[in-house]
Amino acid sequence: MLKFQYFKKELLFNFPAKTSRGSISKKDCFIVSVFDAENPEVIGYGECNTLKGLSIDHFEDYELRLKALIETLNEHKVTLEDLPEFIDKDLYPSFYFAIETALLDLSNGGFKKIYDNAFYKGESIPINGLVWMGDKSFMKEQIDQKLNKGFDCIKMKIGALDFDQELSLLKYIRSQYSSNDITLRVDANGAFPVEEALEKLNRLSEFEIHSIEQPIWPKQLEEMSSLCDATPIPIALDEELIGVEEHLQEELLDIVKPQYIILKPALIGGLEASSKWIKIAEERNIPWWMTSALESNIGLNAIAQFTANYKIDKPHGLGTGQLYHNNFASPLEVNNGEIFYNKALEWDINNDL
Repeated sequence: MLKFQYFKKELLFNFPAKTSRGSISKKDCFIVSVFDAENPEVIGYGECNTLKGLSIDHFEDYELRLKALIETLNEHKVTLEDLPEFIDKDLYPSFYFAIETALLDLSNGGFKKIYDNAFYKGESIPINGLVWMGDKSFMKEQIDQKLNKGFDCIKMKIGALDFDQELSLLKYIRSQYSSNDITLRVDANGAFPVEEALEKLNRLSEFEIHSIEQPIWPKQLEEMSSLCDATPIPIALDEELIGVEEHLQEELLDIVKPQYIILKPALIGGLEASSKWIKIAEERNIPWWMTSALESNIGLNAIAQFTANYKIDKPHGLGTGQLYHNNFASPLEVNNGEIFYNKALEWDINNDL
């Protein structure tokens, strides 16, 4: 008989992380564990992760709902195959991601091996270096740090500063590095008003931008479709995919016809749900990449291992584990713009941190 438990952990940022939706300096996560009562030493772990203002299941009574789910799971013999009977991934994507990951971990021996693939065995995945919003000097400092650490793909949050200041930062990067040296991605988090979006995209295009994530707020499909058709910069859907029920996914991509999609498993229903998005995107020749959503190293590990199940042909957004000064110790390391799993290091997961 499987037994599920959970504990809460407050993650503390190294600095206030600012987006166009506001600034955060700490974040709660819930870690789910599962073990067989006959072999309690072997434990699988997963992470419940939500973001206020973005996740569809960031409820005020989130912990009470999680506790009720854990009690229900403990009353039944739950397997990965019948998990959909107990959790509605459309309503509780973060719960599904956590339980799914924990069961996969347990099935592979409780070694944090979600998938036995190249990443778990030590092969690296290229990632983008994330530059957070702040004043001009803070953002310039981050850019210089990322470049000095060997990143050749930089993602810059935009939409909170004066737009001309943000353009000057991009101009600074391009004055130092050409598009052959550095790939530039920008993430607007839906900050552009619809009536200003195309003009802003035209101004951004001067700096040879690889892509822009979610230039306008989601759920404006006709406007986003028109923007994707006219844009001088490839558009990547991000928030647009959150809360979209499975039977509407194909319709969304057929209407909008984005240049890319970006997948955040905890926000869209887990790893299997991400696989389905990838399948329908690839059927339409729409490239994709994975991005973590401020998870601890437990969730980040699962996403990185999932990513390695596919051909790695571009940088992914898997560097956010470095944001916290009290993250779980893990074998995850970032070096020279790549993340890898260093088996010489050990995990330290407990609820006292």
